[in-house]
Amino acid sequence: MDQPTTVSAGDRSRIDDIWGERTPFARGGRWPDRADLMLQDGLTENDVDNWVRSACVLCSNGCGCDIAVKDGRMVGIRGRVDDPINHGRLGPKGLYASWEGMRGRDRLTHPLIRRDGELVAATWDEAMSAIVDRSRALLDEVGPLSHGFYTSGQLFLEEYYALAVIGKAGIGTPHMDGNTRLCTATAASSLKETFGADGQPGCYEDIDECDAMFLWGHNLAATQTVTWARVLDRLAGPNPPRLVVVDPRRTATAEKAEVHLALRPGTNLALLLALERELIENGWIDEQYVAAQTVGLDELTGQVAEWTPERAAEVCGVPADDIRRAARIFAESPRVLSTVLQGFYQAPQATASSCQVNNLHLLRGMIGRPGAGILQMNGQPTAQNNRECGADGDLPGFRNWENQEHVNQLAELWGVDPLVIPHWAPPTHAMQLFRYVEQGSIPFLWVSATNPAVSLPQLPRIREILAKPDLFLVVQDLYLTETAELADVVLPAAGWGEKTGTFTNATRTVHLSEKAVEPPGEARADLDIFLDYAKRMDFRRNDGAPLLEWEGPEDAYRAWQECSRGRPCDYTGISYDDLRRESGIRWPRREGETGSVTRLYADGDFPSHPDYCESFGHDLLTGATVGEEAFRALRPDGRAILKSAPYSGPHEPPDDEYPLQLTTGRSPYHFHTRTKTGRSPELVDAAPHVWVELSEVDAASRGIDEGDLVEVVSRRGRLVAPVRIGKARTGTVFAPFHYGYWDAPPGAEERHPTAANELTATEWDPVSKQPVFKSAAVQVRRLEGAEDAS
Repeated sequence: MDQPTTVSAGDRSRIDDIWGERTPFARGGRWPDRADLMLQDGLTENDVDNWVRSACVLCSNGCGCDIAVKDGRMVGIRGRVDDPINHGRLGPKGLYASWEGMRGRDRLTHPLIRRDGELVAATWDEAMSAIVDRSRALLDEVGPLSHGFYTSGQLFLEEYYALAVIGKAGIGTPHMDGNTRLCTATAASSLKETFGADGQPGCYEDIDECDAMFLWGHNLAATQTVTWARVLDRLAGPNPPRLVVVDPRRTATAEKAEVHLALRPGTNLALLLALERELIENGWIDEQYVAAQTVGLDELTGQVAEWTPERAAEVCGVPADDIRRAARIFAESPRVLSTVLQGFYQAPQATASSCQVNNLHLLRGMIGRPGAGILQMNGQPTAQNNRECGADGDLPGFRNWENQEHVNQLAELWGVDPLVIPHWAPPTHAMQLFRYVEQGSIPFLWVSATNPAVSLPQLPRIREILAKPDLFLVVQDLYLTETAELADVVLPAAGWGEKTGTFTNATRTVHLSEKAVEPPGEARADLDIFLDYAKRMDFRRNDGAPLLEWEGPEDAYRAWQECSRGRPCDYTGISYDDLRRESGIRWPRREGETGSVTRLYADGDFPSHPDYCESFGHDLLTGATVGEEAFRALRPDGRAILKSAPYSGPHEPPDDEYPLQLTTGRSPYHFHTRTKTGRSPELVDAAPHVWVELSEVDAASRGIDEGDLVEVVSRRGRLVAPVRIGKARTGTVFAPFHYGYWDAPPGAEERHPTAANELTATEWDPVSKQPVFKSAAVQVRRLEGAEDAS
């Protein structure tokens, strides 16, 4: 191993070069190690008192790392070279904000209660008593449908599972979801629809083995910087993979592509239908694999028949020959890896489009082999755990809410009557949950580790909902976020490095994050808060025992292992001791096993058996459930399902009044709503404020120059920001969504709005229910004055 690449806080070298130095390697080789190290200014490794095992939680990568501790404080971080995810590397968010983001002087250190309109300090007993009193009263007066829970993609597995048991078996409410609905719901839905259950088929090692990579709406260079470094190292080595990128912007990712399909926002499905037609029409499919391992080819062939490259080119705004080139690369490459993210998930017909990526791989038999795989990626570090544990509304352990036997399994495990567990209708998704709050049928809302006052669409509406006088709002977080400022009770939570727990990244890889330091003041671990609530509410099993008889995270984890037994996400062979010994372990690993499954479905056996599957599926156009009878009639029985839908296009196409299309996205320097990255001076300096991007044509036609201050207006709100010119395709406006108002003067949301979600629409995919952030009609005009947009 080379000497660690040491960077001190305040050093801009990893700001200016966010992917670090190249370590080229050839296909089939091992990605070389590169140990990244960041320490507080003035410290060396010899000054560190101890290093504590963890993994980074500032994107969905889950890079193995160690936390540097000195005098009881976190003072730095280093990547672990024995970790399969990062081989020692860390990205700019991990290097700077992981530990700096925990040390903000404005951390919440004691509970707050709203009295006479103001949030004032309170004791834990006062805060929890207020929550429990209101909760009990509503359960007595209204029943379990009065309670809603909206959580995160950033808690630990143990915390999600505790919350799921509380909500489903203690209270019995279907109103549970997380902000994973905003970033990763379509990943789960597309996997369920095609394969029968959630779970990523591929792994990052497929980058090392592939001959071609297709990035579908995935700006990998910004969203997972360490994984992009892996791609860059393959591109810099012998026999590099061919790269095809689908993105309306000329991003750093797209600049490396052999074929860049800069399509119009909202037209993903049209492009995919044309690519599938090319494979079928040209005989570029693995007929033997398709016949043996899939159902639905005849229906798919009929669906794509009209989608010639010329027709798709007209709809998508890309050359027909480029569509043919992309199809030929997919057809001619022996091993193809696809990754999919928000450009598909947050766009119209999200699940239908993502399922077509699955279809392409099935048509070519490109699944379960080294270099031939699919990564329906996650946007947040622990989104996978939310989906597994059921805090997002699904049933824990990838169980099927339409399968009574699956409900009975949970009822027996939890010791409650099956009728307590909500399964009479689909779970309440986030957008519907907030609609129920708006209508008044959910008067109790508990928000943990997320900031919907910035992250949800159509923010003027969301602020009004959260500020409703008849809503009892509990917010549990690290800082006084825009959402917390509206709460009735605020609970100070412990964060990364201040508590122990496990989490699973986008490739099913589980890490253990150990407690390194004490949380500030009176802040408590989220698990401790949930267990305290359950105890005070006196939730009990049918035999009279406490519903959650756990003392800490390892108890919760063991309970989760039992819940996962026999399911696709089986954790029974992964213990805390295993995770302390091995740096990252993939599920499934069953009890008694010592090895994990690297790639799912290598044997061609899919979890689509009707008695085992997580979902009976949906109509991809309407979202209507297929139902058990129709699903059994399809006879999937362990085969994958080739599903499609007619193209319908954007919900809000441009018109004369709003002639441009807005698409939102991410900066490599910030995460979510900057709750942590906004406390890192280096990352703030790198990306201090919001900006918008326009094409040269659109800027020139409006008399706009680089750095000018512009106003972007939709039917719902406005955004004011300096402009950058050149990377967006003509007709498209881009804005990063990170910038809210916690660090702005009061009233900024009215005078100088900076949150991109002021503009976005309350629309969602019919299957995954993921909001459509990538397609909204807007107008742009130059304001007097200018601002540096660098």
